[in-house]
Amino acid sequence: MYIPAHFAASTAAIQDLLARSAAANLVTMTSQGLLATMLPLIHEPSIGEHGALHGHLARNNTQWAEPAIGESLAIIQGRDDYVSPSWYASKAEHGRVVPTWNYSTAHVYGTLVIHDDPVWLGNHVRRLSNVHEARFERPWSVDDAPERFIAGQLRAIVGVELLITRIEAKTKLSQNRSEADIDGVVAGLGAQGRAESAADVERARPNRAAVRG
Repeated sequence: MYIPAHFAASTAAIQDLLARSAAANLVTMTSQGLLATMLPLIHEPSIGEHGALHGHLARNNTQWAEPAIGESLAIIQGRDDYVSPSWYASKAEHGRVVPTWNYSTAHVYGTLVIHDDPVWLGNHVRRLSNVHEARFERPWSVDDAPERFIAGQLRAIVGVELLITRIEAKTKLSQNRSEADIDGVVAGLGAQGRAESAADVERARPNRAAVRG
């Protein structure tokens, strides 16, 4: 990944991306070429030296059955937004501004392990469901469904575990702009109803005094 120094993700930003428990693209190189699937992944930090990502594929998806050559890759995407040059204070000063796109992303590399085991799969889907259902007033549980039905569903999937070997991450959040331009981006995103994205830009704002000092 191309990562200019001012867009390099902090350790905290990387942990935030891993903890999102969102859908990501799993990419593997196989004898049949590149294969990719978007699937929900959950970070398991206690496994191995760098943690692991756990997910599952449909049994009919041939990606799990094709042995991966070398490292596999999970592409985790954070929030992303169009940034209008009209938000920059510098537009009124000299006009030398253009549109851009803000985003956060992590490329997580690792060794892919396949789990075709109902116990592993049962624990995985239970944890995955619990994480995402926690936001609801009446969260759904695996135990709400008939046991035979769940057993049949588990037979239709295969578990995947990416044992993390390295991570490349980037947070492109207007850190290369002036203080006034950053103020404009925060205000512009807020006016678009993108409060969380505006907060991301605010958190990534460089400490100019610290840099000079």
